[in-house]
Amino acid sequence: MNTFFQVVSHLFLGVLIAEGIFSVFLLLGDLYRFAGSLLTNFQPAGFHWIARSPYWIDFSFLMLIATILLFIYGITKGKYAYRVIKHTLYFDDLPESFDGFTLTQISDVHAGSFTNPKEVQKGIDLINAQKSDLFVFTGDLVNNAATEIAPYIGHFAQIKAPYGQFSVLGNHDYGDYIKWPSEEAKIKNLQQLKQFHAEIGFRLLLDEHVELHKGTEKIILAGIENWGIGFGERGDLEKALTNTKRDDFKILLSHDPSHWDAQVKNNPSKIQLSLAGHTHGMQFGIEAFGIKWSPVKYRYTHWAGIKEENNRFLNVNRGFGFLGFSGRIGIWPEITVIELKRKK
Repeated sequence: MNTFFQVVSHLFLGVLIAEGIFSVFLLLGDLYRFAGSLLTNFQPAGFHWIARSPYWIDFSFLMLIATILLFIYGITKGKYAYRVIKHTLYFDDLPESFDGFTLTQISDVHAGSFTNPKEVQKGIDLINAQKSDLFVFTGDLVNNAATEIAPYIGHFAQIKAPYGQFSVLGNHDYGDYIKWPSEEAKIKNLQQLKQFHAEIGFRLLLDEHVELHKGTEKIILAGIENWGIGFGERGDLEKALTNTKRDDFKILLSHDPSHWDAQVKNNPSKIQLSLAGHTHGMQFGIEAFGIKWSPVKYRYTHWAGIKEENNRFLNVNRGFGFLGFSGRIGIWPEITVIELKRKK
């Protein structure tokens, strides 16, 4: 979208939600007064008989102003307010040599949305500061066109890890959401994007796997093309696991978390850890005071963080970048660090 439309649409959205919150607080005050009237007079008094408290109106107005300020923060600062979220996961079958092995995950860069290279560099520095053994990227490097990542190749090429940097494609990487002059142009765009992965230093896993060795022991790192319910089911998990054993310790990179429910968590070949992204946490919600909520929960039952089922783990990264709404409110951009530990 052009700058004018972006400003107008974001202003409209911010004011609309702020007015909605203002109305909700006024309604709560009205319901409180109505309930008080029933208890006092044992009959409905009617709202027009009881004036609203000016203090409650002032409080509701303060909530409106706070919401607008929060939107301004999310648009100007929040979208680059990178958070490092750390998890330690325990496994019975982790090879002993890999006890304490660490990996850093990011997802959903959406480079075409970036407007501030200096802020992006802060995120890159934070990634490298984790000094993890392995780095993985779980898809959506761009919004639509491969050229979007070109100005940032130098930034992401700085990411290094002793056991390598690996990546997969996300639904946006295929260029499905814009019109191309020809099918050949669309294919060429995807080929260019794959080349950019290589220039950055990311080993792109396309329905395949690699072995990571420490001494005489190994773990499997597999990656598939995008597979997501409603977003294209391109990936071939069986192909990615060809020549692996059922009980090998496996880490899977798969962009869309719906793949885990559909094919991974009950797969006969045990996949101990899956890493996904895609949801962005909808870039809006609340994760504080024990509350974890975002509108995206009505589309994905598990939309952020760690989930364990059937002795297998899934981590959904909240995303490094942003898309559509040029900001983040309550769901901040994430750099995930996972430490693998062997159960004693």
